[in-house]
Amino acid sequence: MRITDIKNYPVWVGQRNQMLVKVETDEGIYGWGESGFSGRELSVSGMVDHFREWLIGQDPMRRGRIWQEMYRGQYFEGGRSITGAMSAIDIALHDIAGKKLGVPVYQLLGGMQREWVPTFASGGGTTAEEVAEMGKAIWADGFKAMRLNLQTIGEINDPTLFEPRESIAPTAEALIKAREALGLEPVIGIDYHHRLSVAEAASFCQMMPMHTLDFIEEPIRDESPEAYEELRKLTVVPFAIGEEFASKWQFLPYIEKGLTNYARLDICNVGGFTEAMKVAGWAEAHYIDLMPHNPLGPICVAATSHFATAIPNFSWLEIRHSVGEPDNNFYQDDIFPVQPTVEPGRVVLSDLPGLGIEVDEASLTEPFQFWEAPHLHRRDGSHTNW
Repeated sequence: MRITDIKNYPVWVGQRNQMLVKVETDEGIYGWGESGFSGRELSVSGMVDHFREWLIGQDPMRRGRIWQEMYRGQYFEGGRSITGAMSAIDIALHDIAGKKLGVPVYQLLGGMQREWVPTFASGGGTTAEEVAEMGKAIWADGFKAMRLNLQTIGEINDPTLFEPRESIAPTAEALIKAREALGLEPVIGIDYHHRLSVAEAASFCQMMPMHTLDFIEEPIRDESPEAYEELRKLTVVPFAIGEEFASKWQFLPYIEKGLTNYARLDICNVGGFTEAMKVAGWAEAHYIDLMPHNPLGPICVAATSHFATAIPNFSWLEIRHSVGEPDNNFYQDDIFPVQPTVEPGRVVLSDLPGLGIEVDEASLTEPFQFWEAPHLHRRDGSHTNW
């Protein structure tokens, strides 16, 4: 079996672009993958086209070797455009291998460890009362874990305004109210989207009673593990870090130094199944669970669910469809007529060969739309993190 073509589809689905990749073979078997480098899809598309030039003619079953050639085949190794393209291709190659062998992808990864994949939902509100009510609604819907947030970005005349010190106090109050309303059993976390400094993140955590939060996600940027070491000394709240990481090497200090308690690996960014399984084994040796980043479409849901099914050290998968986010329309049935079953609190995989997903290429009609993440600023005019 040989690769005959690689097609990429940067298309608009629901409320965002999805960067889809199809790998075709001379046996008529094909595989689908997805890149997770959101907001920079065209750079990934260019890398896929580059890889296509020398991947055509290769044996798609040699997934590990192909991964190494894609990563090591240039002087400037790594980078998110490269690994975003590699991820989509690697996922598609696993889809092909599963179809060729007649087994689901999780069988290629060691077999089923769980019969369904636990998920967490996200939601929030503009007041503390709304946040607490949203938490209660998510819990009642069947989710055991959730990510709650208070909307503190923007004003009526300036939607890109964000002041960290004006955000942390009311957000802490909202989370305290949510914990009081929900009790001790639900898992409650927050994503601060790396918008804080070390001091701000420490102050935020210290504003809340013990066990208000089960985790805080990405409170500061990840470029400096030493900064996370300092923050670790200032709070006992567990950290969830890693959605931006594009290789096992980026995970290295966060795993080896115990700087993350939940690894927020993104299989569509880190290098696909080939790299994700290595990170998972490494994390297992340090008693760290995987809590994958999954804000994309059904291909990412399928790939991450196969990964989650096959590893022992797993907590919850991010899912972007719940009472907290009911209308994003990422998982359209006309485009993806075969896909995993997404239920409140869980994803259920079929036993179909490969990823168990199909894409109607004729329905990929919405062209790529330029989208840029909000460029947030502070009151004094300085730029800050989105």
